[in-house]
Amino acid sequence: MLVSCVPLGFVANAMQLQPAYIFFCNFLAIIPLAWIIGKSTEDLSTAVGQTMGGLLNASFGNLVEMLLCVSGIRRNQVVVVQCTLLGSILSNLLVMGCAFFLGGLRYPVQKFSQPGAATQCSLMALSVFTIGLPTLYAKILQESAEFEHMLEVQRFAPKVSRWASLFLLMTYAAYLYFQLGTHQALFDSGEEEEEEPDLSPCFAAVVLAIATVLTSYSTDFLIDSIEGTVEKFDLSQEFIGIILLPIIGNAAEHYTAITVAMRNKMDLALGRRVSGCDQITAISVAAGSSCQMALLDMSLDFHSFQLAVLFIAVFLTEGILNDGSSNWLEGLLLLVTYVILAILYFFEGAGKDHSLAVLE
Repeated sequence: MLVSCVPLGFVANAMQLQPAYIFFCNFLAIIPLAWIIGKSTEDLSTAVGQTMGGLLNASFGNLVEMLLCVSGIRRNQVVVVQCTLLGSILSNLLVMGCAFFLGGLRYPVQKFSQPGAATQCSLMALSVFTIGLPTLYAKILQESAEFEHMLEVQRFAPKVSRWASLFLLMTYAAYLYFQLGTHQALFDSGEEEEEEPDLSPCFAAVVLAIATVLTSYSTDFLIDSIEGTVEKFDLSQEFIGIILLPIIGNAAEHYTAITVAMRNKMDLALGRRVSGCDQITAISVAAGSSCQMALLDMSLDFHSFQLAVLFIAVFLTEGILNDGSSNWLEGLLLLVTYVILAILYFFEGAGKDHSLAVLE
C-alpha cells in the first residue's frame, strides 16, 4: 500500500500542492523504497561473495540517510542535516529498546557477543568525540565578545569538520577490513540462516538502481517541503530531523532487528542496528558533501544541548551493552529515554522560532 505513495509524492510535487501534503506523501514513500533498497542489496550480496557482499551492505545500508543529508546540504538545510546525523545515533535507543523489550517478554535473558557490541560502542563514542570537539571549541570562543574571535569560529569549524570527515572515512575503511577480514569471528554469531535470494543478481542490480534514483527524488521533494510543514504544524526542524527522518531512513532495518530479536537471535538484531559504522559513514559523507558543494556553513559544530543528548544516549547504550546480555527492563529504559527526547523536540517548536539555536 505504501508503494502507492511514491507516484503520489511525484504528482504532489509536480502540481505544487501544499508543502505538508508533499512532505507526508514522500515521507511515506521513502519507507517502501528503503525496504526495496535493503532487499535488493541483500539479494545482490549473495551472488558476489562474502567480502563484496559485506561491502555492498555497508555502502547501501545507510543510503537513505545519506541521500537525506546530501539533499539537505544542497538546499542549505543545515539544521535538518545536523539533526539527521544526531537522530541516526539516537534511533539506536528506539530500535534496541523495542528489540530488547519484545524479545525479553519471550525470553528472560538474551545473550549476544559482548566483544562485537563493544567495538560498535567504541565507534559510536568516536562519533561523539568528532562532534564534541568542534562544538566545544566553538562555544568557548563564542563566549568572548571580540569580533576577531567570532570570525575565527566561522573559519575554524568547517575546516576542522572536513578534516575530521576525511579521518572518519579512513576509520570506516579500517572498520570494514576489521569486520570482514581480520576479526570476522567477533561479528559471526553462527545464527544467520542461509536464504535463497528472491531476485537474480542482474534484476537485483536494476531494482537497486531504480529504487536509488526514485529515493533521491523523494528525498529532494521531502527536504524542499520541510519549511512549509514546520510552519503549518508549528513543529521544529529538530523534531523532523532527529525523530522523523531517521525512522523512515531505517524502517526496514528496524523491522528486521525487532523480528530477529523476538526469535532470540540477538547478535543478528544488534548487527542490524547498533552500528557505529553507520554513524561514522553518515557524518563523514555529510561533511564531505558540504566540502564538495562549497557550502561553507555546514560543519560538525552542533548545538551544546544536542551534544549533551548525544553523549547521554551513547553512554546509556554502552552501559546496557557492556555485559553481553539484555532483558525487557533494559529495553523499557531505552524506550522511555527515546520517548522523553521525542516529546521534548515535539513541543520545542511551539511558540518560538523553529530552531534550538535561538537559545544561545
